[in-house]
Amino acid sequence: MVQIAVNTGRQNVSMLGIGACRPQRLVSNDEVCQTLDSTDEWIFERSGIRNRRWISGDETARSLAATAAERAIANSGVDKERIGALVLATNSWKTKIPHGGPIIASDIGLNGIPAYDVAAGCGGFGYALGIAADTIRAGSADYVLVVGVETMSVVMEPTDRNTAFIFGDGAGAVVVGPSEENGISPTVWGSDGENAEAIGQNLDIPAYMDRAQDYQHKDPDTDPVGRMVVTMQGPRVFRWAAITLPKALSNVLTNSGVDVADIEVFIPHQANARINELMKSNLGLADDIPMANDIENTGNTSAASIPLAMEEMLATGKAKGGQTALLLGFGAGLSYAGAVVTLPPAPVVTSFDDLG
Repeated sequence: MVQIAVNTGRQNVSMLGIGACRPQRLVSNDEVCQTLDSTDEWIFERSGIRNRRWISGDETARSLAATAAERAIANSGVDKERIGALVLATNSWKTKIPHGGPIIASDIGLNGIPAYDVAAGCGGFGYALGIAADTIRAGSADYVLVVGVETMSVVMEPTDRNTAFIFGDGAGAVVVGPSEENGISPTVWGSDGENAEAIGQNLDIPAYMDRAQDYQHKDPDTDPVGRMVVTMQGPRVFRWAAITLPKALSNVLTNSGVDVADIEVFIPHQANARINELMKSNLGLADDIPMANDIENTGNTSAASIPLAMEEMLATGKAKGGQTALLLGFGAGLSYAGAVVTLPPAPVVTSFDDLG
């Protein structure tokens, strides 16, 4: 295990356990193309996506998040009563008021703890992880639960060739707490408001108001009518990423005090497999370094993508607890957040246990 830099005099912290929840419904490219004017080959060539998971039945962002949170706590071995705060990273939660954090805390038996949402696009998990680590170092909590959850299938237009094939649903969570060796570097993060409109939203106000008036009889978790719809200017985002992300990755390594040769696992946001391969190559990471590719069968789950990808690698043995990993999330905002971390132990209870 390599030594990851930490602020002098501050407490060492690490991710102690991980959990995730994936919807039952697997949606192939061919199914998407029943509505979208595209093909399986076109989608896979440009994104690396073959399938994604969408909520169905009684599944909601709320149920996914609570399940992932419970699994993270169980896999960490930390007594639930010692969790002192919850940070929920999400962009697709059904309401701004009330926000989701307190609801999830209550659902898992932790009503009363400080719980709040972080909306920082696809970099949200990185923001939340950094906040959790600093909260513990400041002495404001002994352990913090970080949850990333999205139901992106509810906030997209199924005929939009820029977005409809990209997004999936899911939740991932980690328990952050004190450790003998530091396992979370200082966060390298930033934003570019000048290009904020490159990823945005449209809102059908009349339909939204119709639903608000009859809220108790409708299900805003699974019915997309009147919800915000994600929009994206792909070329503009790509240009921003090409300029911004190499600098961000370099700064993450510098701030962590870790050399590129010490990186054992690369877990970037699951936005595009081609972009991730390019970042890996530009970093000079060895070809045999494991890199997350959860996007192939999970799609882009925004703020949930990094914990889901991390859990998949640990659950399948592609990565091992204790290895040194480089994380980088990026997207709407436009925002990014990265860190070097020590991976938590492989989960005993995984998101694949109930998928058959």
